[in-house]
Amino acid sequence: MTDILMIAPMHPVCMEEIARLGTVHRLWAAEDRAAFLREVGPKVEIVATDGHWGCPPALMAELPALKLISSYGVGYDNINVPAANARSVRVTNTPDVLNDAMAEITVGLMIALARRIPEAEAYTRRGDWAAKGNFPLTAELTGATAGIVGLGRIGKEIARRLVAMKMEVVYHGRSEQPGQPYRYFASLTEMAKAVDWLVVITPGGPETRRLVNAEVLAALGPEGRLVNVSRGAVVDEAALVEALRSGALGGAALDVFEDEPRPHPDLLTMPNTVLSPHQGSATVRTRAAMGQLVVDNIKAHLAGKPLLTEVTG
Repeated sequence: MTDILMIAPMHPVCMEEIARLGTVHRLWAAEDRAAFLREVGPKVEIVATDGHWGCPPALMAELPALKLISSYGVGYDNINVPAANARSVRVTNTPDVLNDAMAEITVGLMIALARRIPEAEAYTRRGDWAAKGNFPLTAELTGATAGIVGLGRIGKEIARRLVAMKMEVVYHGRSEQPGQPYRYFASLTEMAKAVDWLVVITPGGPETRRLVNAEVLAALGPEGRLVNVSRGAVVDEAALVEALRSGALGGAALDVFEDEPRPHPDLLTMPNTVLSPHQGSATVRTRAAMGQLVVDNIKAHLAGKPLLTEVTG
């Protein structure tokens, strides 16, 4: 039987089906991690993990027989793919199957922030509608301009939905993409000056750490709104808090944070924020599809077939 190291608890699809494919060693359940890895590390051929835990270089070094890292999630910034490939270790993730769910929550966060839905609901529940009268007027998405930071698979799905909602879409990325109907900005700061909404869906990692900084937030301005559904570290959270507190930024809708599951405490009390606990792909349908793709990549590896969604450095 093939030895498989599972880093942390996973979706039931993964837990059940992977158990049928080999001998599963549960790293999170080990009382003595070092002793556990000394015993099973030399035998492990496959690592099953997710985008949060990844497979750190120190762990990879303890797995000399490793051939495959199959990760649950589209992000792989916690896996050093070039280092893995240099050891002939192949890496897979779960793209595409979560695009629609990610696009849906992005639009949902935008509507919730623009129409102040959490505040309006609380206003209704408290009885303020009857006691104080109608809730104040709000903003809307129609006619506004959204700048997408990272026009990848998910970014394109978001763009399609925003266009359908009568918004103008522009984008920023490392380079202009031929054939796209949206205006390209080489400078993120210049794009922030030109838009009403900044939608962040770029990959995480060192290259994009705090890409959205105080300068970008200032350019977005007091009427601007930020949406982050990528990685918390892409936005300078301290700078974001200060911009929201001072009125330099109009609002923020966030599904990700720098120190999950602990958002900056000031964000929790700000009325011009909508906060979600990293729920982007967390639907029953999408998470099951992600889990199945993890399993299918492992099956392909064991059968000597091409991997379905290989990541190359």
